[in-house]
Amino acid sequence: MNTSFFGEMLNSITERGRALLDRTRERRGAASAARSESLAELCEELLSGRGEASGVALAGEILAKYSELTTGPRIAFFEALATRFGHDRDKLEAAIAAWKAEPSDKTASGVHRAAEPRRQELLRRLNLAPGGTASLVRMREQVLDALDRRKDLADLDADFVHLFSSWFNRGFLVLRKIDWATPAMILEKIIRYEAVHEIASWEDLRARIDPPDRRCYAFFHPALVDEPLIFVVVALTRGIPDAVAPILSVERGPIPPDTADTAVFYSISNCQRGLSGVSFGNFLIKQVVEEISRDIPKLKTFVTLSPAPNFAAWLDRERKNENSVAISPEDRALLSGLDTPGWWTAPATSEPLREPMMRAAAWYYVRARNARNAPADSVARFHLGNGARLERIDFLADVTEKGIAQSHGLMVNYLYDLEDIEKNHEAYVEGRAIVASNAVRKLVRKASVELVPAG
Repeated sequence: MNTSFFGEMLNSITERGRALLDRTRERRGAASAARSESLAELCEELLSGRGEASGVALAGEILAKYSELTTGPRIAFFEALATRFGHDRDKLEAAIAAWKAEPSDKTASGVHRAAEPRRQELLRRLNLAPGGTASLVRMREQVLDALDRRKDLADLDADFVHLFSSWFNRGFLVLRKIDWATPAMILEKIIRYEAVHEIASWEDLRARIDPPDRRCYAFFHPALVDEPLIFVVVALTRGIPDAVAPILSVERGPIPPDTADTAVFYSISNCQRGLSGVSFGNFLIKQVVEEISRDIPKLKTFVTLSPAPNFAAWLDRERKNENSVAISPEDRALLSGLDTPGWWTAPATSEPLREPMMRAAAWYYVRARNARNAPADSVARFHLGNGARLERIDFLADVTEKGIAQSHGLMVNYLYDLEDIEKNHEAYVEGRAIVASNAVRKLVRKASVELVPAG
């Protein structure tokens, strides 16, 4: 009887607790919706206003309120931007009818204006607020976070990219050399944003930017004065390097810059995720080449020492695929050595893997494609799109934990030949053509021969 009584009481308390929780959630949901709705109404007001001074103040208020939103209300606000601030259907139909009735530049311009989503003008007006550009870059980063689960926000994201491509046009960007005299605020961001080879300490940073045979350059935008957009770290060397450890060593001996014949771009880092899809790399590399060439005219070779972030995952899939056209059965058997712990630490276990891995890597770089018929490797897409040539594949060039995990230690040299950059770029853009050296193509032919059945 007591057991029944306490059981009923416990159930009653639990039910009341659940009801209270549901009511709390409802209130919070209503409050979240109200906040998002209120913000959307302020956006409507901003679009309908005409006064610049009042518009700037209202834009600042909207961005301030937006910055206080938590995830749920923020997504609701993105939904409002996606659904309520698209193009005006009535205006667009009227503009199309006018163009059909009288095709001309004037009526075509009318169609263009009417087809533009209202949120593009909204973003332009929000950009007028103090710090508006930085706020919108952060907003777009949060749109990207949501986009993985909310494909319906793709059009909103496309509007950000469209506007940012104009706002961050090369003509607005300023190239600045980064050295030990650069303000600490910016140096801290170089440490934080380094995406290829982690910077372990201030001493490590100094070893990368301060010696006479080292250079670092970054692009900045006038609206983001102390925020680098992208930066490149350069090593001046004798010959093309085939490993990154000697470059990164803080104990290495610097060489006199006038004895170097090669400039090596060994780390290129995009700093602002909110600007993904807005490419600065092509401009950065070309301008850095021009800057270094003026400083050291003897330099004749400009190459990268690039990671292969997608190679290990690709090779793992191909090894599991018994019908793979990328690796032969013989090479698959040899590549089983990759399953040996610490295989890269001793020649006895690493050397048998050299040739089959180089053949597989050559096939991967020259023939493997993604769903868009572009090279499977993300870094390859970047450099080939910028007009580089796939020059050389380097075995065990990065034996750090990260390098082994993402590429089995593989790295790649891309060559920037100033006379061929434009031609290579056009070939890639027009037909996704991969310009590769004879040495790399020879490896591909070897891989192809291995796949031809004997007899």
